[in-house]
Amino acid sequence: MVGVLLLAACSTTDGATDGAATPMGLRVDYQLGGAYPPADDVTGVVRDRTDPPAPGLWSACYVNAFQTQPGTDDVPEDLLLHDAAGARVEDPDWPGEFLLDIGSADQRARVADLVGGWIDRCADDGFDAVEPDNLDSWTRSQDLLGEDDARSMAELLVERAHDAGLDIAQKNAADLDGRALGFDYAVTEQCQVYDECAAYTDAYGDAVVEIEYTDEAFAAACDARGGTIAVQRRDLDVSVPGTEGYESRFCD
Repeated sequence: MVGVLLLAACSTTDGATDGAATPMGLRVDYQLGGAYPPADDVTGVVRDRTDPPAPGLWSACYVNAFQTQPGTDDVPEDLLLHDAAGARVEDPDWPGEFLLDIGSADQRARVADLVGGWIDRCADDGFDAVEPDNLDSWTRSQDLLGEDDARSMAELLVERAHDAGLDIAQKNAADLDGRALGFDYAVTEQCQVYDECAAYTDAYGDAVVEIEYTDEAFAAACDARGGTIAVQRRDLDVSVPGTEGYESRFCD
């Protein structure tokens, strides 16, 4: 399946895709809150690494690659970033998510070994691609990490994913040149809100998954790009059907 994605999303000389429809299609269901049966018109899914891929659909595996996942304890303490007082550095917007320490080559190699194991399991489980989240964690690191640390870490993850036969996404961080780092496609949250969608489509063409969390941004995104890339309206908790607040819509 991965080979099909690589062929269909072949790139032009400027790095953007050539306009051919990507295997992810226009209706990618962002199922991070838990796997559930996709609707008949869904063309792909993004699911947490602890869930299986969707049979017969393009499936991307979500990995929290630069921070911890709340409720998990599979990250050793010495791989976490600590401040001068010895406290864990926590994402201020997501309680319970602690930044990984990628501030040196040795630490990056150790983190890459840990996250790489998750990526390998995604491949073994049958996923087509991987989405490593929180590439922009350095911006929330209390200046303990820098952009160069994130770039170097990303290159290690790109190599590991490609070695496993998976495509790998640039997740947010529009200011980074993801193509130069080796990313194959993009997943962007709220690029309509932040006026940065062109940064992704210029680089990746139609190999972009866009998630919007408000009705206004979703409507504008559909008008601008709904016939070209995958755009979905989701609730911020990316919850499952039947739960309070669940929201999932695609462009008409």
